[in-house]
Amino acid sequence: MGHLTIYQDNYTNSTVISNRFIDEYMSSANDAQLKIYLYLIRMVSARLSTSISDIADKFNYTEKDVMRALKYWEKQQLLTLEYDDNKNITGIHLMDFAPLAAAPAIAPVPTVSVETAVPFASVVPISSKINTEDAESEVDEDIYVKPNYTLDELKAFKSNEATARLLFVAEQYLKKTLSANEVRTILFISDKLGFSEDLIDYLIQYCVDRGKKDLRYIEKVAISWAKQGISTPRQASRLAGKYDKSVYAVMKALGKNDTPTQTEASYITRWMKEYGFTTDIIFAACERTVLATDKHRFEYADSILDNWYKAGVHHKEDIQSLDDRFHKTKTAKPVSNNKFNQFKQNNYDFDILEQELLSN
Repeated sequence: MGHLTIYQDNYTNSTVISNRFIDEYMSSANDAQLKIYLYLIRMVSARLSTSISDIADKFNYTEKDVMRALKYWEKQQLLTLEYDDNKNITGIHLMDFAPLAAAPAIAPVPTVSVETAVPFASVVPISSKINTEDAESEVDEDIYVKPNYTLDELKAFKSNEATARLLFVAEQYLKKTLSANEVRTILFISDKLGFSEDLIDYLIQYCVDRGKKDLRYIEKVAISWAKQGISTPRQASRLAGKYDKSVYAVMKALGKNDTPTQTEASYITRWMKEYGFTTDIIFAACERTVLATDKHRFEYADSILDNWYKAGVHHKEDIQSLDDRFHKTKTAKPVSNNKFNQFKQNNYDFDILEQELLSN
């Protein structure tokens, strides 16, 4: 039954938030991450111990939610988690914003036992709930999986005044009454992905503005944003503003309905900016790609467009001329049995191209 201790490099008898935290970290953290970090600062300033269970109860989160927040701040190097031999958390070390060399050494804040009557100072055996050896893998695997929420959980979610307001707004956007499964989706976005009410409002409006009213599509966009660290409407707006309608049109032409990843966007940017192709040429490459393969579509389309760029294609009509020259060359010359040589000599064989891509 281990104690959970919180201590920091610089002790003070008041709750002080660094300007660097406000300037550099606060805007990118979601609601749960902010609450938990500020609560840890409050507890250590008062020389009180706490536990994962206490924090979860304090903010009505699950213990996995708390673990996700702690792991997030650990990755930001604002705290370190300490473990016992059984991989259970025993302490949280809040790192000083000042250089470590200038930080005075200080002993850990004394922990408080169960028998001592101090508010928020109970000690809970973390191992009874979460084994931290598996915690990070659980977070990675479970965070984007929608739980099978019970009817009681749905009822509790809908009974909240703020939630009821959010569901009403969602129904106005979608122009329909939400089913139980659709309410589960919004609960998942709020509960598991940690989206605030404002961000969910923006998310639904964003999708509806693009003609997408299916909650399954909205859920996919939410997961995409969560993976990219989007936690505020402002961040989501900046992400959406990076890409114009033509980028989304190319995504759709390749059978992709999600927000483009950085890699996908870089492909499209190269085709438009570096190669200077118009959308009709890119769409032609996308059409051939979709007909040829279900996998590695961006790589496949990139190979086609790279060949067209090297061949001097400037207009869609140039593609047909290039095809005609290729077919004449193919019928006039014997085909080598060496696949590598065939690919190099023709430089335009889509069957060979597909084999090359799918073998990677």
